[in-house]
Amino acid sequence: MGRFIDDILQPGEKVLYSTNAHWIFFLPAIAAWIVAIAFFVASGMVVGDTPMLLLLSLAAISAIFALYKTATAWFHRWTTETDVTNLRVVHKTGFIKRQTIEMSLDKIASVNVDQTIAGRIFNYGDVKLYSVGDAEEEIRMLTSPLEFRNAITAR
Repeated sequence: MGRFIDDILQPGEKVLYSTNAHWIFFLPAIAAWIVAIAFFVASGMVVGDTPMLLLLSLAAISAIFALYKTATAWFHRWTTETDVTNLRVVHKTGFIKRQTIEMSLDKIASVNVDQTIAGRIFNYGDVKLYSVGDAEEEIRMLTSPLEFRNAITAR
């Protein structure tokens, strides 16, 4: 399965910049794995069968939740593409239920980047695209949002 952008390029259109959803989407999964490991380690430190079984059960439940969060974060990153071509900005999410945003570079009036402190440290943020006709599109938790903005504004 190829990239979405490769399937929709018009004649003479070239991809100038590509990015994706940031790995920070995995943070809930990482936290859940840490909790599962902590429960598992604690189960080996307690005396008695009942507390050990309770902690092992909590570890199993946490591991199942962590596996679910890992799979959903991976799937989101796998099915999300954000590209800037010499003609337009294209953002695609989803696999079966697909949502695409396409905005012509000529129609973009401004690009706003919102980054938290963590976003500045880990290089992710939200980008809002404003078009001439007052349409507004937001792309959340994007990797390298300043480079993305520069690819749009440096024509």
